[in-house]
Amino acid sequence: MPDPTEAARRTLQQEINADPTSRPALEAKHGDVWDTTELQETFTVVGFGAPFVVVVRKADGVKGSLQFQHRPRLYWGFHPDG
Repeated sequence: MPDPTEAARRTLQQEINADPTSRPALEAKHGDVWDTTELQETFTVVGFGAPFVVVVRKADGVKGSLQFQHRPRLYWGFHPDG
């Protein structure tokens, strides 16, 4: 089944990874930022659709999504579903 979001996601992924942002800059823009270890401690990963990852926050079971960049691998912008 075709993914209607694929073209937009690929474009966004290319934009993000063409000029990766430092952690301090991401924190200034988005607030909380997680590296891979911190992500695994804070969330359960449900699935990936680069540049997004679907997660469940361990503290309260809230499902949502984050954006990420590849190098350095950082995640940000938790957005609860609904």
